[in-house]
Amino acid sequence: MSDILRDRQDKFVIEIPEEATTSRLDKALAAALPDLSRSRLQTLIKEGQVIVSGFIIKKNSYQVEAGDKITIQIPPAKDDTLLPEDIPIDVIYEDDDLLVINKAVGMVVHPGAGNWDGTLVNALLHYCKGNLSGIGGVQRPGIVHRLDKETSGLMVVAKNDLAHQGLSAQLQDRTLSRVYKSFVWRVPTIVKGKVDMPIGRDTRNRIKMGIMMTSGREAVTHYRVRDKYEGAVAMLECKLQTGRTHQIRVHMQHIKHPLIGDPLYGLPDQEGTALLKRAGYEEDVITQIMAFKRQALHAAEIGFIHPRSSEEMHFTCAMPDDLQNIENCLKTIL
Repeated sequence: MSDILRDRQDKFVIEIPEEATTSRLDKALAAALPDLSRSRLQTLIKEGQVIVSGFIIKKNSYQVEAGDKITIQIPPAKDDTLLPEDIPIDVIYEDDDLLVINKAVGMVVHPGAGNWDGTLVNALLHYCKGNLSGIGGVQRPGIVHRLDKETSGLMVVAKNDLAHQGLSAQLQDRTLSRVYKSFVWRVPTIVKGKVDMPIGRDTRNRIKMGIMMTSGREAVTHYRVRDKYEGAVAMLECKLQTGRTHQIRVHMQHIKHPLIGDPLYGLPDQEGTALLKRAGYEEDVITQIMAFKRQALHAAEIGFIHPRSSEEMHFTCAMPDDLQNIENCLKTIL
């Protein structure tokens, strides 16, 4: 293991011990500086920010030797090109490395076509101003996973490379746990099950996803029926094993239990109305439920290992008012 001296906030000096074996420069730096991702270190090498025994080295594959003295300069994080915006966000937890937030319905997570401002990233740039050490050298929050615009609930966001790297690894190896609550049409016959069907982009409608047996990516959703409402509707608890775009929505449609209110994958209004009428609901209740025009989906729980302290973290949040109202309507004849 190399000896590390932090000369200043933005400069490290690393001494390769005499007993060390020959190693690639980027690999040696990654082992010595776990707070920085390997890709970030490779960029710094290429930018000429690394000096080995008095010489600027720009090759990641350069072989460092025992006794080498390496100086690495960390330039200040660049300002993101996105503009900070003073938009209220519901912060559930925060420390120096990360935040857990309860994303509001209607908020887009990241700027893109048609949504260049008013996003969660814009809000976080304002909220975290001065507290972002930089993701890949840019002052921006590290979005580890996303929620659809009309899906509410919990997200974890990284403030620095160490947190982003650690949380992304947990997402990749499926140890970052996410549990959702959803209201679906009809009650599944199998009350505790798994949907294991690959998902890919719909070739006929580019804004939709679908089950693609040959070209789709692996997608696995575990579900459990938590409540039943006269055979017309069920509340499900869905746990993601993978995290594909629209995964729960597509999987529930596939097993013939689409989400209430889903504009892309839901039931036609006449079918939903008929189910509620047969179940005995009053007209005013049916009107309220059928007026719900977003997918009835809420990210209710999230769990992960803190990337710095290794502490097990677990958070829950209640459903927003609109989903609570759906539940109250469904309970009117229970």
